[in-house]
Amino acid sequence: MLRVRCLRGGSRGAEAAHLIATMLGRSVTGWVQRALQSTSSAAAAQSHDAADHVTEPVEQECPVCSHNEWDPLEEVIVGRAENAHVPPFTVEVKANTYEKHWPFYMKHGGQSFPADHLKKAVAEIEEMCNILRHEGVNVRRPEPMDWSMEYKTPDFESPGMYAAMPRDILLVVGNEIIEAPMAWRARFFEYRAYRPLIKEYFRNGAKWTTAPKPTMADELYDQDYPIRTVEDRHKLAAEGKFVTTEHEPCFDAADFIRAGRDIFVQRSQVTNYMGIEWMRRHLAPDYKVHIISFKDPNPMHIDATFNIIGPGLVLSNPDRPCHQVDMFHKAGWTVVKPPTPLIPDDHPLWMSSKWLSMNVLMLDEKRVMVDANEVTIQKMFESLGIKSVKVNIRHANSLGGGFHCWTTDVRRRGTLQSYFH
Repeated sequence: MLRVRCLRGGSRGAEAAHLIATMLGRSVTGWVQRALQSTSSAAAAQSHDAADHVTEPVEQECPVCSHNEWDPLEEVIVGRAENAHVPPFTVEVKANTYEKHWPFYMKHGGQSFPADHLKKAVAEIEEMCNILRHEGVNVRRPEPMDWSMEYKTPDFESPGMYAAMPRDILLVVGNEIIEAPMAWRARFFEYRAYRPLIKEYFRNGAKWTTAPKPTMADELYDQDYPIRTVEDRHKLAAEGKFVTTEHEPCFDAADFIRAGRDIFVQRSQVTNYMGIEWMRRHLAPDYKVHIISFKDPNPMHIDATFNIIGPGLVLSNPDRPCHQVDMFHKAGWTVVKPPTPLIPDDHPLWMSSKWLSMNVLMLDEKRVMVDANEVTIQKMFESLGIKSVKVNIRHANSLGGGFHCWTTDVRRRGTLQSYFH
């Protein structure tokens, strides 16, 4: 990744211009020189004006700023269910889904999700957006796309999937938007639905980083990953074996969760150690990335297993205990075990577990968006002094996410702090 910073006039600026011109070609030389001349001229004019009148610089507020999961939410991206397609039943999809749903993928892979179900999911997310606006949050949406279109790279071919879960692909750290490289071939071009929004944020002052895009060649996946039973999955996870290899960096943004200067991540079926190391180096030294793990037979995305909802306050899935929970206790954190989900057994959850009940979105420290049907977790929040904003997204859950998954918080009102000592 080549970073080009704004250059100021002077000898160092000239040297930098020469270096960039050498790297990028002579065609850029004129542009760099004009930029330097323009900057130097502007600086000279400002120096002349300063003799008569001195003013304080005006700092433009960045439209992107979010340091944690609980500061007051001001702007959010909410995904789209429109045109959502079932991913083909490839090895990486098989490893992330349970056996009872495999016939569904074999039948519908590459096709639209069932039309009636999808229609209800679209309506639920529209209502969710309306309620967010009512709560004072500005709502942005990705572009509608045709996900049935097949694409081909030198390494694979696949149709698309959807732009339903912005949390999977976009991680906001401070005033920077980081585009995740992803690990499913059906999600390779998912970023295209968000590019108009990201370009707008960039033009208005946000930082924008795209992580190295994997080739998603066959070498990225263990083609013989042996999954037949839940016991197989538990054994493989305990041994640190996953369907994604260390062939190249890959990660989904939803395997990271933020608490100010500390960011927690799990190695999962879609996030490998190379991807975690890329993020660690990229964010250092301002942020520390901690790897944590769980007794989870199918790790994929951390926020239905370990969801930080306040300073020193985290929901920890009792079915998937955290192996490093003691370090949170030692840091003075309160670890809360949410109640068993109430979602019926016959409700289709093709891409997730019932624990989407804890995949909540904090509007601030005292308000949480929670499923209207999950009355037991609402009572839990009440006991914590947190008001539940109730929304029903049962059919949207079937596409693989709860409120946290369906959103990416773009701006929260707060400052960068340390919460983990």
